[in-house]
Amino acid sequence: MGANSTMLGDLLEIQGFHIALPFRYPLFFSLLLVYCSLLLSNVGVLLVIFSDRSLHQPMYLLFCNLPLNDLMGNTVLLPRLMMHIVSGERYISYQQCVVQAFHSHTFGSASHMILIIMAIDRYIAICHPLRYSTIMTSRTVTGLSVAAWGISLVLVSILIGLTVRLSRCRNVIQNAYCDNASLFKLSCDDVSINNIYGLFFTVLLFCCSIGGIGITYIRIALLCWIKKNKELNRRAVQTCASHLVLYLIMMCTDFLTIILHRFPEYPYLRQIAYVLFHVVPASLNPVIYGLQTKSLRDKIMYYVRRKVLPN
Repeated sequence: MGANSTMLGDLLEIQGFHIALPFRYPLFFSLLLVYCSLLLSNVGVLLVIFSDRSLHQPMYLLFCNLPLNDLMGNTVLLPRLMMHIVSGERYISYQQCVVQAFHSHTFGSASHMILIIMAIDRYIAICHPLRYSTIMTSRTVTGLSVAAWGISLVLVSILIGLTVRLSRCRNVIQNAYCDNASLFKLSCDDVSINNIYGLFFTVLLFCCSIGGIGITYIRIALLCWIKKNKELNRRAVQTCASHLVLYLIMMCTDFLTIILHRFPEYPYLRQIAYVLFHVVPASLNPVIYGLQTKSLRDKIMYYVRRKVLPN
């Protein structure tokens, strides 16, 4: 292990995007605009929720996990990607690559877990409204948030830990950024354990995500169908629509990356899909949730008007 690693050194080359010189700066500034808008929208939503006590409710406090996760996932990816595009040099140390892969997979798994705990909150709010305040206490909200992040960190730590134990006989990352599959493909060792755990990790995450959210929405739909109450139906649509849209967007980008990973003959499509998996949900989460959720939308508009029209 030591011989191979020493021979190759710690510097890795990222395959990345081969951008023609005239298009480098337009692409760089486009990504910079996306990153700045992503920062502004997610930080703005967090500040509105934290600064307004009327929004200190379980639904909004649980939602805060999403902007935090989006900021982490994209701050690890986009600045370095922009640097590679504008400089044309696509090198990264092995240690930095491991850190980037760890944060990238934590971002993906945490997105699923956060949407699961948000679905639980919506289920209790609609199906057990009289018990909502006694069930969804601040302690419950904290416990759900810690569980979502804790499970994600444990699963990803094992995933990356199985990879860093391997020796390396290659130094080219076959992707636009570092992920677990690209890292263990640097090795000439037997990676059967990595493939088995990677499959277990993916199946477990998707089964918990689809199963948990599917069950909550089926029970909410059944309750609305049985009760046939217009007010209940309106409240269910109002509170669940934004959550469902966010989940479907995430699942579409997630499935796209997984499918394209099985087709090595389309490397550029795979790389674009990986970037979209980070950028699209993070850009749309605050917009969709802010526009769909009346209380949050009203507060955002209030703060915007106060800043733009202070008098």
